Amino acid sequence: MKVLAFSDIHADMKAMRTVADAAKGADLLIGAGDFCHMRQGLRDILSVLDGIAIPMVMVPGNVESADELRRDAPQGAVVLHGQGHEIEGLRLFGLGYAVPPPPFGDWSCNLDEAEAEVLLGSCDAADILISHSPPKGVADRTSTGISVGSETVRAAIERVQPRLVLCGHVHECWGERGRIGRSEVVNLGPRPCWFEIEAEL
Repeated sequence: MKVLAFSDIHADMKAMRTVADAAKGADLLIGAGDFCHMRQGLRDILSVLDGIAIPMVMVPGNVESADELRRDAPQGAVVLHGQGHEIEGLRLFGLGYAVPPPPFGDWSCNLDEAEAEVLLGSCDAADILISHSPPKGVADRTSTGISVGSETVRAAIERVQPRLVLCGHVHECWGERGRIGRSEVVNLGPRPCWFEIEAEL
């Protein structure tokens, strides 16, 4: 299966149109959060994806809530926030929001580590884990070198060992990759990122 994934569009129409155009060659489109800007303009930016016929899976970032994303997502898109979903035998699990909470203000949609642990607790198997926040220690360093990833997301990866972990959130690490056990972790960023993955028999 050809998977196209992206994160952190932040209302950039040009970047979203680039993703939408690339989706013509994909079997599955995954968005790892932060589609709009500070809870504004979500429907406008997501409308660029209207009419795309392939399956779409999205998690909310910290700039949109899960309810807002479910309300404004393109028709047929699946929004995951503490849930799993299966497409052609490929098991996906999604967790949105910023974990742990960043100092961004009241508009930011956040989870503390304990809340994230509850939502990730139902994930007992996944081929792809989609987490807006990166795991602690991988693709999670700010411009000042501080590691701001989630301990809970990392623990879930260590426990479940998905083949692929797709995240975003930390802009300075867009494009970075790393490994936790057998799991490849990729901080996506606002551009088309391609992966080939098939369901395990």
